[in-house]
Amino acid sequence: MRYEHGGDIYTNEYRLDFSSNINPFGMSEDVRLAAANSMKQASAYPDSRCRRFKSALAEKLGISEKWIIAGNGAADLIFSLVFAVRPKRGLILAPAFLEYEQALKSADCRTVVYERPKELDFTVDKRFIKVLEAELKQGLDLVFLCSPDNPTGGLIRKDILEEALKLCDRYGSLLVVDESFYEFAFAGESETMLPKIEETKSLVIIRSFTKMYGMPGLRLGYGISSDSRLIERMKMVRQPWSVSIPAQEAGIAALKTEGWTGMVRNYVKKQRVWLQEQLTELGFRVYPSSANYLLFYTDRKLMEPLKEQGILIRDCSNYRGLTEGYYRVAVKKEDENEELIRALYGICSENG
Repeated sequence: MRYEHGGDIYTNEYRLDFSSNINPFGMSEDVRLAAANSMKQASAYPDSRCRRFKSALAEKLGISEKWIIAGNGAADLIFSLVFAVRPKRGLILAPAFLEYEQALKSADCRTVVYERPKELDFTVDKRFIKVLEAELKQGLDLVFLCSPDNPTGGLIRKDILEEALKLCDRYGSLLVVDESFYEFAFAGESETMLPKIEETKSLVIIRSFTKMYGMPGLRLGYGISSDSRLIERMKMVRQPWSVSIPAQEAGIAALKTEGWTGMVRNYVKKQRVWLQEQLTELGFRVYPSSANYLLFYTDRKLMEPLKEQGILIRDCSNYRGLTEGYYRVAVKKEDENEELIRALYGICSENG
C-alpha cells in the first residue's frame, strides 16, 4: 500500500520536514515528561475506557464524559465511526483528508463527492447547502466536513456549518465535523461547533492532539457526540486497547498546559502571514489559511530539488480534485521558514 500522507521521514532522508502539519515547537516538556514517566506503568494494559483522560477532557470542555470517545488519533475515530454506522451512502468534499473516502469505501459505502470550486479558493458557500439538501433527499447517512480544512487550511463559515447541521437533522443524516486543527484558528470553544453538541444527536466532532500538542508518534484523538448509543457502538467495533498509556498520560498533561495553545497560535499566525507573502512573491498561487499550513500551486517542479537539499514538502497531487503542481507546507519556526524560502528562490532562479 502506497504511503499517501506527509511526514514520510522513513523513506526519505531529510533535514527539514515541512510535509507534516505539526506545531513548530513540537511536544512541550511537560507533555514529553508525562509520556516518558508513564513507561513505568507499561507492563500493565492501558485503561481501555481512558477514564482519567476522559474525565480531564470532559472537565476542560464542560461536557459529559459519556459524550466522549478516545482513539488512536483522529483517523482511528473516523474508521470506528464508519464501521459503527455502516452507511450506505456518504458525502465528502474534494479536496479533503483522504481517510474520509477510504473509511467509507472500506464499509462498501457509496461515496458522493462535492467538488469545491477552485475559482473560489475551494471555499464552501451556499451552493454547497443546495447540493447537500438535494443529496439528503435522495438519502445520505454520513456527511464529512472539515474546518479548518485539510489541505487548504480554510475555514467553513459557522453559519454554513449550522445550516448543514439543520438539514442533516431534518433528513436523519449524521454530520461529522473534523476540527483537528481548530486550536490554530479559534481562541474559544464558542467559535467551534461544540456548543451545538447538546442540541442534537446528528452531530459528531472529531479532534486530535497530534497537531497542536506535537504528538503524532503517540496517536491520540477524540470524538464527541451527545448520542451515547453511537459512542457505545463505536466502542464495539474497535479493539479495546487502542490508546496507549503514554498517549493517555500525555493527553492529560497537555490539558493542564496553561497558555500553550495561545502562544502557538499567535506564533504560527505571524509566521504564516510572512510565509504566504514570500510564496506569493515567488509567483506561486497561495490559498488562504487559518491553520498551520499553506496550500499553493506552481508549474515548477519542486519535490526532487528540495529533497536534494534535505527538505520535505507535501505533494498534494494525490488529493481528489487537485493535480500535479499543488503543494502544501507546514508553518515552522522563523529560521526554518526562511531556509525553505531561500531554497525555493534558488530553485526558481535556476529554472529562470
